[in-house]
Amino acid sequence: MLFLLGGAAQLAGAPEPVFWGLYLACYVVGGWEPAWAGLQALRDKTLDVDLLMIVAALGAAAIGQIFDGALLIVIFATSGALEAFATRRTADAVRGLTDLAAEQANLVSDDGAERPVAAVDLAVGDRVLVRPGERVPADGRVAAGTSEVDQASITGEPLPVDKAVGDEVFAGTSNGTGALTVEVTRPARDSVVARIATMVEEASATKAQTQLFIEKVEQRYSIGVVVATIAIFTIPLLLGSELQSALLRAMTFMIVASPCAIVLSTMPPLLSAIANASRHGVLVKSAVVMERLGTATVVALDKTGTLTHGTPTVVAVRPLPGGPCAEDDLLALTAAAEAPSEHPIGQAIVAAARERGIDLLPATNFRARTGRGVTASVAGWTVTVGSPDAAALSGEPAITAMVKGEQAQGHTAVVVNLDARPVGVLALADRPRPEAAQAIAALRDKTDHEPVLLTGDNPRAAASLAAQVGITDVRAGLLPEGKVAAVHALQRDGHRVLLIGDGVNDAPALAAADIGVAMGGIGSDLALSSADAVIVRDDLSTLAAVTRLSRRARQLVVQNLIIAGTVIAVLVTWDLVGHLPLPLGVAGHEGSTILVALNGLRLLRRSEWRTTVDR
Repeated sequence: MLFLLGGAAQLAGAPEPVFWGLYLACYVVGGWEPAWAGLQALRDKTLDVDLLMIVAALGAAAIGQIFDGALLIVIFATSGALEAFATRRTADAVRGLTDLAAEQANLVSDDGAERPVAAVDLAVGDRVLVRPGERVPADGRVAAGTSEVDQASITGEPLPVDKAVGDEVFAGTSNGTGALTVEVTRPARDSVVARIATMVEEASATKAQTQLFIEKVEQRYSIGVVVATIAIFTIPLLLGSELQSALLRAMTFMIVASPCAIVLSTMPPLLSAIANASRHGVLVKSAVVMERLGTATVVALDKTGTLTHGTPTVVAVRPLPGGPCAEDDLLALTAAAEAPSEHPIGQAIVAAARERGIDLLPATNFRARTGRGVTASVAGWTVTVGSPDAAALSGEPAITAMVKGEQAQGHTAVVVNLDARPVGVLALADRPRPEAAQAIAALRDKTDHEPVLLTGDNPRAAASLAAQVGITDVRAGLLPEGKVAAVHALQRDGHRVLLIGDGVNDAPALAAADIGVAMGGIGSDLALSSADAVIVRDDLSTLAAVTRLSRRARQLVVQNLIIAGTVIAVLVTWDLVGHLPLPLGVAGHEGSTILVALNGLRLLRRSEWRTTVDR
C-alpha cells in the first residue's frame, strides 16, 4: 500500500519529500525482515539473495532511483509472506487431528468399576467402555459387546462396519448404537491416528527439501553480483576514474543485474493461473503448486467421497419372484420400518422411497438390533430388515442368488422379511459422481498413463466402481500407511504423482504425493490442510483443465525468462563494455519488468480457461 501511495503521489506531481517519505516507509515496513535475515546469514558466513536485494534497493535510493528500490522491496516482501504461509501448513494439518482423537476414555477395572482417564495414558491391555455415539479412544480389539463403527476416517469405507468380539477397532472412529468393551492393543503414540499425524509431518518436511537447489542458485548468484559490483566500482577507481562516475556505473550494474524481471517472470503467470482456476472452483494454494500440477505423470484417486458421493444409495429393489410384494410395495414397507433408524442404510432406503413419491406408512414396535438390522410392525406385517445371514436365507434359494449377485457387483445387500419369511432384497452402493468417467478419461489423456485407484474399501466394491469409471489399476483394502506406500512405489517408478482424496485417511498420502488435491465440499479439515489444491465444488472435471492451465503458465514462464534474461544480458554487457546511461538502464530494466508482468497476466482472461477445457 505504501508503494502504491508513493507511486500515485509521484505521478500526481507531489513534492519530492512526500513520495520519498512514502517509499522510505515502504523500505522499512517491507525490508526490515529480509534485511535482518540477510544479516543473520552474513553472520553465518553465507550470502543470500535477501541481502543482495536490500543492498540493491539502498543503492538505487543512493543514486535517486527510489522507485526501483521500493519495487524490489515489495516483490521480496510478497514472496516472503508466501513462504511463511507454506511453512505453517504442516503444523496446521497436524493440529487438525486433535478434533478426531478422543481426549478421555472410560477405563474398566477388573471388578467392573469405571473411571475416566486421559486417552493418552491408556496402556496395552487396558479395557475401556465405548458407549453409543462416542469415539473409540485407542486402537484395540472388541472384548465384549456388538455395534457398528463408522471408520470412514481411517479406511474410507462409506458404510459403518459391524463389530463383535475379536474385531479390530481404531482410535478416532465413531461407535454406533451398541456398547463396546475394547481391549487396548497399541499405546496412543502408535495408534493409526498418531501415525497419520507423523506421516503428514514427515512427508511435508521431505517435500520442502526440494527447495535446496533453488537456495544454492540464489547463493551463487548473490555472490557473483556482489563481486562484480565491487569490481566495477574499484577497478575504475584504481585506474583513475572519478568516484561519482565509478559509483554510478556500479549502482547501474547492480540495478540492471538485479533479478526483478526474473522474479516477475515466474509469479504473474502462475498467480494469474491461480486466480483463473479459483474463479472456476479450484483453489491452488501456491505458485509452486500451480507449476507442479502440469508436471504430473500419473493420477491416483481415492474412492469414497472422491470418485463417489460418499453416501449409500439404493441401486436395486428386487422382490422375490411370485412373492407377496411388488417392487414399490417392498420399498414402501422397508422404508416404513427403517424410518426411525439413524443408520445410513436406513436413511438411504427412506430417501429412495421419497424419491419415488412413496408415502411412508406408520410403523410401531420399532426395535433396532445392533449389527443385525431393524424390526417394526407395518400394515399388519412384522417387517424385519437386516443383513443376509444364514437364518434369513434358509429355504429361499432365489433370495440367496439375489444376495450373491448383488455382492458380486460390490453392492451391500439387505434382506427384507415379512413375518419371518424373506420376500426381497435391496441393494445399496455408493454411486460414482456423474462426471467421474469423463474426468478419468481426460486425466488419462493429460498424463499418458492409467489412473490408479487407492482405497480402503473392500476389493469387490472397489472393482465395481473402477469398472464404472474406467480405471483398470485398483489397489483396495489400504490403510493410510498403505496409501503412502503405494504413492512412494509410483514415485520410485519415476512418476510424479498427483493424488486426489477427501478423508483423514488420505491426508498422509496427500502430503507424500508430488501434488495433493482435496475435495472441498466433502473433504475433512485435515485433508484440506494437507492438500496442495482444493476442488471447491467437488467437480472432478475441473482438474484436467487446471493441469492444462498449469502447462500454459509454465510456457509463459519460459517465455518470460527468455525475455528477462536477454534484456539483463544486453544491459549488463552494455554497462561493462560501454557506457550505459542510468536512465536508459532503468528504462530497459523496468520495461522488461513490465513486459513480462503483462505477458503473465494474460492468463487472467476467461478465454484461457475455455481454451484449456476445449483442449
